[in-house]
Amino acid sequence: MTDAGLVAYYAARAKEYEQVYEKPERQGDLARLHEIVPAFFAGRRVLDAPCGTGYWTRRIAPRAASITGVDLSPETLEIARANQPPAHPATFVVGDVYALDQIDGDFDAACVGFWWSHVLLFDLERFLNGLHTRLPAGSRVLVLDNRYVEGSNYPITRADDAGNTYQVRRLNSGAEYEVLKNFPSPAFVRETVESCGGAEVEVVELTHYWYAAYALNE
Repeated sequence: MTDAGLVAYYAARAKEYEQVYEKPERQGDLARLHEIVPAFFAGRRVLDAPCGTGYWTRRIAPRAASITGVDLSPETLEIARANQPPAHPATFVVGDVYALDQIDGDFDAACVGFWWSHVLLFDLERFLNGLHTRLPAGSRVLVLDNRYVEGSNYPITRADDAGNTYQVRRLNSGAEYEVLKNFPSPAFVRETVESCGGAEVEVVELTHYWYAAYALNE
């Protein structure tokens, strides 16, 4: 699926996207992440890219100094804006995560939620380098994504010659989309982050999710 195809998929899925967080088997992991993620960003000026429907934006906002959510899909941002509590405001901007230099704001932290898995292996360093150049040295970054668990995830339907893997997903409407979805090893995540200037990299695997926490080199 091309970037344009992925945007079209998430636009079509926007209203049902957060149903994925209702899966019973994932509630234990989510309870842990609901504590870990906001605490990581306490007092920080956060760039949430991409933010999708703002599920994590609205959980980070109460602890952060400020937060800006960036996404290329107006449909998901509409939901993010509607669901953001007025007591914990956030800024939402239509933008390309490969062009973060065009996003206004001063940031010292970034959240990358469930995006790594949708990036072609060839493009990971391009994305991370672009993200890192938007942040000053010493900034903190947290990457969140899925682990593959048989029966809880869509099955992998094919792999391309570069090692990227794909799923076929069906929406409530019955429409089907082939979606890029990679499931990296902790060693691969650590090596990729370090090659792009990350330091003190900690990669943690839960049952259904993984996260990588790190700082940018001084």
